[in-house]
Formats: sequence, C-alpha cells, structure tokens
Amino acid sequence: MTGFEARAAFLDWLEKERRASPHTLAAYGADITDLLGFLSNYHGAEPDLASLGALRPADLRAFMAFRANPGGKAKGVGTATRARQLSSVRSFMRFLAKQHGVSPNALAGLRGPRLKQPVPKALRVAEARDVTTETGSVEHSPLQAARDEALFTLLYGCGLRISEALALNVRDAPRAATGLRVLGKGNKERIVPVLPAVESAIANYLAARGGPLPDAPLFIGARGGRLDPAVAQKAIRDYRRLAGLPEHTTPHALRHSFATHLLGAGADLRSIQELLGHASLSTTQRYTSVDAVHLLETWQKAHPRSN
Repeated sequence: MTGFEARAAFLDWLEKERRASPHTLAAYGADITDLLGFLSNYHGAEPDLASLGALRPADLRAFMAFRANPGGKAKGVGTATRARQLSSVRSFMRFLAKQHGVSPNALAGLRGPRLKQPVPKALRVAEARDVTTETGSVEHSPLQAARDEALFTLLYGCGLRISEALALNVRDAPRAATGLRVLGKGNKERIVPVLPAVESAIANYLAARGGPLPDAPLFIGARGGRLDPAVAQKAIRDYRRLAGLPEHTTPHALRHSFATHLLGAGADLRSIQELLGHASLSTTQRYTSVDAVHLLETWQKAHPRSN
C-alpha cells in the first residue's frame, strides 16, 4: 500500500466510522497530502507503509520546520495551522498502527508548537450597558426588542455563554433571591448570583410573552422555537454598526466584559473562575492581561505626565 492509498483509507474511515464532516475531511486530507509530499522529496520516493512505519520523531520535526519555513518565495504557515497539521498526522499514524500494524514510533515525545492564548476582548462599561439596553432598538417587534434586552442583560449581568443562556427554559428564569442554576461545559452545574436588573429585564420580557408554559424555551425566535444563536449575533452586529462600536462587540464579548469589569472592581480570580464555570484557573487568568491594558489606558488619559 502506498502512502496515498493509506491516506484514502484513512479518510474513508473518518467519513464512515467517525462520521467526520466534509470540512474536517478536507482539512485532514490536505494535511496528510502535505506530509506525504514532503516525505517524497525528503526521502526521494513516495512513502509506503513500511517507510511510514520507519519514520522517526526527527522526520516529523523536519516536516513541521519545513511547514514553518519552506524557503524560497513560499511563505510558511502559522503556529495554529502547524498545530492542526500535527494533530492530523497523529491521527493518521494512530490509524495506521491500529489498522495496518504500522509502528507509531515517530510520535514518541513529539510536541507541537505552543499556541499563544488570545487575550479576551472586552467592552468598556458604557459600551456593555448600551448593548444591553439599546440593541433591542434595531428590532421591529416590541416582543423581540424586550427579548434582546433580557438576553443581553443576562449575558452581561451573569457572565453566561450564549449557549448556556439559550438552553434555559421558562422555569429556569433567573431570580435575584435564588440565583441561577447553569448547566455549562461538560454538564457541570454552577450557581450564579442574579442582579435585580437581570431579573427585571427577564420579567418584562416574559410579561410581554403573556405567561408562557414552564417547559417552553426562555428565549424564542420569531416563529416560537428556541432562539438560534445566529439571530442573537445578528442583532448585536446590526446595533454595533449603527452605534459605531468595535467589531469585537459580540454576545461572547459580554461574558468577557462581565469578567473583566469584576476583576477591575476588585473581585478575586477564584470567584470569577467559579462564576464563569472555568475548569482551570489558567483560563481565568487571561483576564488579568485585559485589565492591565485598561489600567494602562486609564493611566495614559489621566496621568499629568503621560504625554
């Protein structure tokens, strides 16, 4: 079996056994093609199963180095792309090991490029407040306007992911006295406190709906079904264009703003971690970088010797 025949078998397995999407199949196929093309030039012949089994970690490191800097006029790919390609190669080699007995020794001790965690982009306090209270102005229906105000007030006031908010039913409506039970990633539950402004916005929206049944979705679309995240994203996108807000003004930016503004007000990282439902404190620590940026901006504007 040649390397490209092995590639075809791997993609067939991904499609039929793993039910991979067309996009995933295209990405994996391109990554393995890059590997096989490199090995053909590197060793002077198209690889077969035997030569793939004889690969060493140094061969794969050479492939990753080539992808970063192919030489000549060709431009190397970025860190994220190389990390994805290495993941594809790992899956390919493990498939060959299980299905064809090929040794996966080339993967031993192999580490991918370290990805730099992006700094969350938060809104300013005034911008976040405007999104919660003014985004509904782009809606033609008073009910949809009340829904958008309630949804975005909930995202900013409780730090929820958009998926967490849209999964709520009417019986889950947040109340300041009892807090809100949220089912997050990995089916992990957490209780978040609820501000009176959040409870009020939700209550106004439910009153406009005319007392829906407890098992009905809390946030509904124009046709009465559970609200699609794309509709919420479009509402903010339309408003930010009218208001001249930055491009990172999205529903998820309200969650970032919730954490950043709490940190700036003196909340500790552990508390913010629990409120956001982060499994690792290192994820929450990204917000310290955001707050440092805001502190620098404040210093530059306020300090008499900053100019």
